[in-house]
Amino acid sequence: MSGPRSEPVSELEPDIRGRVARLHALRAEAAAGPNARATAAQHAKGKLTARERIELLLDEGSFTEVEPLRRHRATGFGMEDRRPWTDGVITGWGTVHGRTVFVYAHDFRIFGGALGEAHAEKIHRIMDRAVAAGAPLVSLNDGAGARIQEGVTALSGYGGIFSRNARASGVIPQISVMLGPCAGGAAYSPALTDFVFMVRETSQMFITGPDVVETVTGEKVTLGGLGGADVHAEVSGVAHFAYDDERTCLEEVRYLLSLLPQNNRETAPAALPEDPPDRHCDALLDLVPVGGHRPYDMRRVIEEIVDDGEYLEIHERWAANVIVALARLGGQVVGIVANQPLVLAGVLDIDASEKAARFVQMCDAFNIPLVTLVDVPGFLPGVGQEHNGIIRRGAKLLYAYCNATVPRISLILRKAYGGAYIVMDSRSVGADLSFAWPSNEIAVMGAEGAANVIFRRQIRAADDPEETRRRLVKEYRAELMHPYYAAERGLLDDVVDPADTRRVLVESLRMLRAKHADLAPRKHGNPPQ
Repeated sequence: MSGPRSEPVSELEPDIRGRVARLHALRAEAAAGPNARATAAQHAKGKLTARERIELLLDEGSFTEVEPLRRHRATGFGMEDRRPWTDGVITGWGTVHGRTVFVYAHDFRIFGGALGEAHAEKIHRIMDRAVAAGAPLVSLNDGAGARIQEGVTALSGYGGIFSRNARASGVIPQISVMLGPCAGGAAYSPALTDFVFMVRETSQMFITGPDVVETVTGEKVTLGGLGGADVHAEVSGVAHFAYDDERTCLEEVRYLLSLLPQNNRETAPAALPEDPPDRHCDALLDLVPVGGHRPYDMRRVIEEIVDDGEYLEIHERWAANVIVALARLGGQVVGIVANQPLVLAGVLDIDASEKAARFVQMCDAFNIPLVTLVDVPGFLPGVGQEHNGIIRRGAKLLYAYCNATVPRISLILRKAYGGAYIVMDSRSVGADLSFAWPSNEIAVMGAEGAANVIFRRQIRAADDPEETRRRLVKEYRAELMHPYYAAERGLLDDVVDPADTRRVLVESLRMLRAKHADLAPRKHGNPPQ
């Protein structure tokens, strides 16, 4: 594990062939890693080695490693006698589906993947190269945090990573794949990236571990219960994806990369669609019930509309009352934001607003058009929502849409009530095109609630209040909530047959492909936080 010590030039092989042979021997030693026992221990935990992970992520034979012979220069605590090649992190680039991707992977077999000065400098360099080349960066995280033997020098290495994460944000896609422990300040780098993948049972993320939590608060919790994949995928929203094994996880990373552009100057790769762009979606007529109170699964609507029914849902288990997904329409990658009537009737709450806002910002940063499917009864009422900042945090989604310059199309399927209608990319906040089905109800609130407010005195004074209320609700709905009210007033571009939805969206996206929007010069906005 220590590697050979530096030798005077005069003691090296005297001819070039000997020196080349020595080079190959050193490279082979670096590629092999510390020893077979360390590799067996990694496999015994159900984990792959760093190089095995890179092989699964990248196209076969495409990986080019840089700085494989890098070693630390720390002294003390026996470090001068332990100087392994790579210093516990493998860096380089290769291709995924033929397109360049940069990668770094912690090698847990070496110092537990802990970060030291040389380790950090390798990561800094590969991050800089990714930005300069305009290509995505994938980090395969399996490390024990800062290398204690190197003290504050190791901590400063994290600062360099964080600052580069921030500068690369919105410039190149950044993907963090959690394949082992990630504790303390190290967890902030994944949090700064665009997507976080986790593997159940073997990966955890937390700022303070279970022992510290118990000491400070008295709470007893396991590693998985505190920061496991399911916790972050369902409760905290830190993880966008969670999978049962590393192979499946890395295959899904490859799929995600196939839907993303290389950088913010390019568009996502298009594909020739086998699914006819003008395919009729007759099934939609039966999928979505007209009655606004009857639930249905918005996922089935998305499957019917997009190419070949394929889409990648992001944050599937967190804030499930809103769906965000990447898919293709007519071969073009689009971001889909949709209310989910199966969960909380599709209302917007704090988590759903933040989830959708982050997705809208990501799509806008990387030139991915947005399609918003609207069926929203409003914002979730309640003391908890108000006290936890639904105004401030719900405004994040409004800000994200208002700030987005990519092509934006909204489609109202049924309900679109109150402020939630405005927030879900209405024409008034800048949607390029706004369509609706004949089942739409666009209004300040539902007919029952509106009638109770407007006609409160009249209903109270009636001989038969309930009958009067029913009559006035019916009148209000007929006058102000019929499906063509918004179209008559220019708030919709058209009311479309649900069966024509796919064709209308594909044609609209084709028209908007060359959209250009000029923004007022500014350093950056100040979004609600």
